[in-house]
Amino acid sequence: MQVSPMVTESRPATATPELLAYVDDLRVDADRMDGYAQRLRGAAETLGHCAEAPEWSGATLERQATACVTAAVQLRAAAAALLSHATE
Repeated sequence: MQVSPMVTESRPATATPELLAYVDDLRVDADRMDGYAQRLRGAAETLGHCAEAPEWSGATLERQATACVTAAVQLRAAAAALLSHATE
């Protein structure tokens, strides 16, 4: 009995318009998160010049801004991974 080698076929994935729109949405959300981070840092700076502002407010706003930047990085990475997977 003769055994033939196994052949595997891989179908190229295609990026549908819906998927591309979702990738764009992720990128837009990432840009928004960067914008929120800038606004939070601006608020922290403004409060830093205000004697009545609670001492903890600047550090809290900075942590929130950092979380927004982290979220933006993760959203961009997700968009890139999704696009890469869809166009392999």
